[in-house]
This record gives sequence, C-alpha cells and structure tokens, in this order.
Amino acid sequence: MKNILVTGGCGFIGSNFIHNLFEKDEDIHLVNLDKLTYAGNIHNLKGIPDTFHTFVEGDICDSNLVKSLFDKYHFDSVVHFAAESHVDRSIEGPTEFIQTNVVGTLNLLEQSRAYFQESKNDNFRFLHVSTDEVYGSLGDDGKFLESTPYDPSSPYSASKAGSDHLVRAWNRTFGLPTLITNCSNNYGSFQFPEKLVPLMIINCLHGKSLPVYGKGENVRDWLYVKDHCDAIDTVLKSGTVGETYNIGGNNEIKNIDVVKTICSLLDIILSKNDGSKYSELISYVTDRPGHDFRYAIDATKIENELGWSPQESFETGIQKTIQWYLDNESWWKSIQNNTYRQERLGVLDS
Repeated sequence: MKNILVTGGCGFIGSNFIHNLFEKDEDIHLVNLDKLTYAGNIHNLKGIPDTFHTFVEGDICDSNLVKSLFDKYHFDSVVHFAAESHVDRSIEGPTEFIQTNVVGTLNLLEQSRAYFQESKNDNFRFLHVSTDEVYGSLGDDGKFLESTPYDPSSPYSASKAGSDHLVRAWNRTFGLPTLITNCSNNYGSFQFPEKLVPLMIINCLHGKSLPVYGKGENVRDWLYVKDHCDAIDTVLKSGTVGETYNIGGNNEIKNIDVVKTICSLLDIILSKNDGSKYSELISYVTDRPGHDFRYAIDATKIENELGWSPQESFETGIQKTIQWYLDNESWWKSIQNNTYRQERLGVLDS
C-alpha cells in the first residue's frame, strides 16, 4: 500500500482530490495534514473512511510534526495543496501568505529531501499545486505557457511564485523529484463562499446584492475542480520529474458573464415568486487593487505528453456546481453562521 501525504486536504481542491482518489478505489492510504484555518473544513471529507484517510491537524511550518509523519508513514509521495489563497485577504494581510506559502513549502521540501536521501526511494514524488496567477496578467491575446516568465501582481501570487521557485530549485540543486502544476480558476463543490462562483450562488439564494468588481470585464479560464483533480493524479503518476504542467479548462469567460450565467440558470432551476430576474441583483463595486485583466492557460503540454484534457465544459460544470450548493445548504449555512460574514476585504484606503 502506498502512503501519500496530502497537505491542505480539508480545503476546497484538497478535499475534492481525496474524494477523487477514494472513488478510484486504489490501494493507497492518505495522511491529510491540515491546519484547519477558516477555509479548512473537516466536514468536506464526510464519507471518507479512516482506513483510507488519516487526518492530522497541524501546520506545514512545524518541522518536528512533518518529520514525525515522514518517520511514521514513509511516504511514497507528497501532494502539496496547503496555501493561503484568497487575493483580497493577501492585500489585507500579506504576512500570513508568506509564512504559509513560502516558509511552509520550504519546510515540506526540506523534510522531503531528508527523507528522500535517507530512503533512496526512487519512486518518491513531491507534487506542488500552484496557480496561473504567478504569470501575471495577459492582454487581449496569447496564453500562459509553462515557459512564460513570472510576473505576479498580488501578495498571494507573489507568495505562490516564491514557492514555485523553491520547488524548482530543490529539484535542480538537491535532486528532489518534484513536479509543479499551475492551474486556472477552479470552481465546484466545497469551495469557500468568499470566492466568486459560490458567493454569487449563495447571494442569489438570499436575494442579496451580487457585487462585481469594476465593470466585470476581467477574463478568467474556468476549470471544474474534478477535472483539476484528475489532472493532478495524472501528473503524479505519469509526469516527468522536474517538469511543470499547466492545467486549464479551455473556458475563457468574463467575470460578468460568469455571474449572468449563474443568474440565468437559477432563473430556470429556482425561479423567483415575484417573477423578477436574479440578474437584477448585480451591482458594480470598486475594483480590487492590482486586479489582473486576463488569465488564459495553454494546456497543450499535459494533453500531448500525458493525455489529459478537461471533461466538463463551463456550461455542464456550472450546472453541477449550482445543484451541489442547492443540495448542500447546511454546509454553506454553517460556514456563514460560524466563519464568514461576507465582509469586503482588500480595499486600500485612499
């Protein structure tokens, strides 16, 4: 049986990854190290048995804890999701992003290096999950390639860029068998309600304003989270050591069109009693400082070399996502009651 260390497995993408592996019924055991910050939720893993998954509450910056886990479980691989990830929060308080995303990644790399050198396990892999935001902003044309120079705009993307550089350096300098994935905007089940898609769905259900930054013209490439998890598993099993793989959904959409699509679908699925349209709730608010205009991923490399491509279009994925939030009202209401008050973050004083 293979033992895999998953960091941040109670978060949005990490918990979906654990569900994804469990559904494949493979002979593996996951150890999930998660600090349970505001965005971590142990209830995301409901239905995952203890025989498949061991939860450890702790910080990836804790070197003694991470070493003890390597000593106990002799991991065959590390899949590193754990990160502070919300741009607005990074503007409000960047220090925590540097601590978790950079220092935490450094600690994982060092503990992995020590274990790898001692165990001489040639099959060991360290997979670092990152973002397309490290590349900065695109104009109207072009897409991000794995060779695109880094040009981060926010404290969040700068911290992820720093962690990417560390992972790449530990491969080149120390021979640690690393892999890096840079993904586009994810959406789907278990996403914390501060993010655009779940925020718009939940606000619609409450009849609240739908705040759109600026004019809503910013473009993102949208990737259904289950497609992303399949891609990560593919890279872990088949990726070439030392390589980076961009993962995208082939769905470039303006933010305002994402919001309007959600509104239109809810008009059909859950029409309002008074006959009004959900789109009437849209309001335009002050834009985020340093808001990148456009992201677009070129995922040719992972498709050509590893045979992966997304299975969901935005149209099919967003319908599944809306239905999940309708079916799991208790999940997001618990977060609203205990964790998230929908306060606006990241607006600088003039």
